[in-house]
Amino acid sequence: MIKIGIINVSDRASAGVYEDIPGKAVVALLTDWLSCPWEPVYRVIPDEQDEIEATLIKLADLEGCCLVVTTGGTGPSPRDVTPEATEAVCQKMMPGFGELMRQESLKYVPTAILSRQTAGIRNQTLIVNLPGKPKAIEQCLSIVFPAIPYCIDLIGGPFLTTHEDKMTVFRPKS
Repeated sequence: MIKIGIINVSDRASAGVYEDIPGKAVVALLTDWLSCPWEPVYRVIPDEQDEIEATLIKLADLEGCCLVVTTGGTGPSPRDVTPEATEAVCQKMMPGFGELMRQESLKYVPTAILSRQTAGIRNQTLIVNLPGKPKAIEQCLSIVFPAIPYCIDLIGGPFLTTHEDKMTVFRPKS
């Protein structure tokens, strides 16, 4: 079974102050797009860099997730440390993901330049940091997802397939 990690990084959601809507938004999008069987490995954790790092490592190394999508913790506030945690656990950073997400977000809000979304590779896992608002999650994940299955192919992960009428991915012709 293909495993995909979803981590909502939020002090308030992890404390039960409010419902975890961002993580559920990611699950809904992936369920809609993916045609292959997959299993979500789901976590809601506080904005603590050590805990984010430990969770990323666990989902990548122990759970065997080929993809880990985080929501939240990508802004400029002192508690926003998701990109730092991602960089700390990855062997390679993939800055093009963040560049494309910010470019897309700027079509909607001028404050997109304050967001620090990024992506990186830890062994055979692609980690993608998304913003925490459900509308921004959809905008950002929609724009980068066409490249995600091929990236996972290149790092030795499973072959992800999609419902072509809902999400078209790019793989070069061999």
